[in-house]
Amino acid sequence: MTTNWAGNITFGAAGFHHPTTLPELQKLVAGSSDLRALGSGHSFNRIADTGGDLVSVARLPSVLDIDSQANTVTVAAGMLYGELARPLHHAGYALGNLGSLPHISVAGACATGTHGSGVANRNLPAAVSAMTFVAADGELVTVSRADDPSAFPGMIVSLGALGIVTTMTLDIVPTFDITQYVFDDMPGESVVGHFDEIMESAYSVSLFTDWTEPRVYQVWVKRRSDDTAPAPPTDDWYGAKAAEVERHPIQSVDPVNTTKQLGVPGPWHERLPHFKLEFTPSSGDELQTEYLVSREHALAALAAVDEIKAEVSAVLQISEVRTIAADDLWLSPSYGRDSVALHFTWIPDIDAVAPVLFRLEERLAPYTARPHWGKQFRTTPDVIAGLYEKLPDFRALMATYDPTRKFANEFIDTYFPA
Repeated sequence: MTTNWAGNITFGAAGFHHPTTLPELQKLVAGSSDLRALGSGHSFNRIADTGGDLVSVARLPSVLDIDSQANTVTVAAGMLYGELARPLHHAGYALGNLGSLPHISVAGACATGTHGSGVANRNLPAAVSAMTFVAADGELVTVSRADDPSAFPGMIVSLGALGIVTTMTLDIVPTFDITQYVFDDMPGESVVGHFDEIMESAYSVSLFTDWTEPRVYQVWVKRRSDDTAPAPPTDDWYGAKAAEVERHPIQSVDPVNTTKQLGVPGPWHERLPHFKLEFTPSSGDELQTEYLVSREHALAALAAVDEIKAEVSAVLQISEVRTIAADDLWLSPSYGRDSVALHFTWIPDIDAVAPVLFRLEERLAPYTARPHWGKQFRTTPDVIAGLYEKLPDFRALMATYDPTRKFANEFIDTYFPA
């Protein structure tokens, strides 16, 4: 892999390693002075890049061990969520949440604070109860929520700065089914007037819009099949009607790669993501940005984006609004607060997009918007430092586990200087 999935980043690594055994990885780490881990390549900035060596753990021996007593599953760090989900479901279990793409690796998604949606659903790394990684000296380190309660919350969303993760243990729940509906053309005034009711109406809810006028939203509603609460009416729900055919978030795109809709029940892993594992969700010709604000500021943040809607829509493919429950992970964008995420899928032209990022961040600054670590943003290091109260504690963890900063790169040095 010489570029990321989107093709906007060409990696500058001197070498690319694919160890097939744990001792081989340990030897590589111990003998390296400059090393970064690369997951599935779905980050849109240089968080994984390095002038040293890149290493992938995707070829290490497969691990998928279910502990039915502890209600956990231990998996290889390089496993994709979609690859984990199917055998987990067949064994009678589920993860509490999934991202919109099943094509992302477990360790990579957790390292960057990636999330799904749902007012009661925390992000993906919040499910991690234990982790094993190769530290800078080549030794294996295992940490857990139970045994390391003070430091553990700082070690999961790690941005790859503490070591090379080999396995992760995730909390699991009994498997469940989801029915998914897409509602067309919900008026913007309905979203403003009934935001909480809409977002709380199902297990997972996403709002899509292109920020043009008149403002309408496409609403994806993912409802547990065992939910006994009244379902949204399909004929008129806050001015929207359930689609009679399958939809893609971008209405002009063929929905062949999207997960099944139209109220057909299916397993959690075939409905919670927006896209199917067996399909590439798009050509990759896009850039992505996301900012998370406290849920109490959701409407104010939407209004702030609306102030520059013409600039946003001019370089936008689609925008998505989701909710995420609070967690205690130090570098999580939803740390300490129930959050709303404003996601933007841009055209693949960073020169055109960059000025809009500055304008967005200016508008969202009053609401302490935290950018997704793995996407395009222009937030300065001093602002980032003010958004994360535990940032100094994370730097102390870096000094403990990587005293020579072999896992650092330009991105890490910018936001976490020595």
